[in-house]
Amino acid sequence: MGQALMVLRAEGEAAMIEQAVSVVDAHVHIWTPDRKRFPHDRSYSGPEYHPDSFTAEQMLAIAGPCGVNRVVLVEMSFYGTDNSYLLHAIKSYPGVFSGIAVVDYDSPELESEMMRLRSLGVRGFRVNRGNRGADWLETQNMQSFWQHAAEKRMAICPLIDSESIPALDRMCARFPATVVVVDHMARIGIDGHVRPETVQSLCKLAQHPGAHVKVSAFYALGKKQYPYTDLVPMIHALYDAYGPGRLMWGSDSPFQAEAPHSYSGSLELVWDRLDFLTPADAEWLLRKTAETIFF
Repeated sequence: MGQALMVLRAEGEAAMIEQAVSVVDAHVHIWTPDRKRFPHDRSYSGPEYHPDSFTAEQMLAIAGPCGVNRVVLVEMSFYGTDNSYLLHAIKSYPGVFSGIAVVDYDSPELESEMMRLRSLGVRGFRVNRGNRGADWLETQNMQSFWQHAAEKRMAICPLIDSESIPALDRMCARFPATVVVVDHMARIGIDGHVRPETVQSLCKLAQHPGAHVKVSAFYALGKKQYPYTDLVPMIHALYDAYGPGRLMWGSDSPFQAEAPHSYSGSLELVWDRLDFLTPADAEWLLRKTAETIFF
């Protein structure tokens, strides 16, 4: 696969641009410095994020030259459950952006809010532990949320660490009709160590047909160094477990796009260094899987 794609790219930038429709970035955060129109959540107490601005337009300026012209936007944490800027971008660029929103899944209005967001281009919902207890994935409200998602054909997108994989396994078994897309390979290797037993636990989730994994955030995992080839064995194991039809590439920009990392460097790992992929496999990883779920 790598050799075939290198031949394509060697033909020049124009050849790559012609293939733009075949690439979807399944994980991008955007935000605007316009806090008057799009205010931050007053209850947010997390870290400050840089750069100060990463708008939809700035994202497209980075993605376009790399042959990416469709993007799945993930709500930024400091906006809380106000998905206004994400929805603004989807509306401003029809067919280009899809959304993964954040909602209050303890709200009595949850189901109607999910339907409202679906009508505006949202196709999934991010969930993470935050300040919740160890059983956060298995509360009654979360179970109702998963059932609603299945009924509305919308994905649950957990941002988890490896210790939450067993609970996620139980939820996938309980709700087999719910599409689940695990962010950033469950952040395995975020401490610098990609442990085979932890990779195997994520691979075990593949027994659930609705489980998918984002192959993403290379800058944050393992050695955290370009060209990220230390992550290839983990990606290969996930490929063997899930097949290409349940894996999708995502950059996690703007963080992947900040020096010493680069947006193109993330794509290169898939384009050129996963030699076990066939061209058809790469098409699933780089377009079809994300397109099927989010567009």
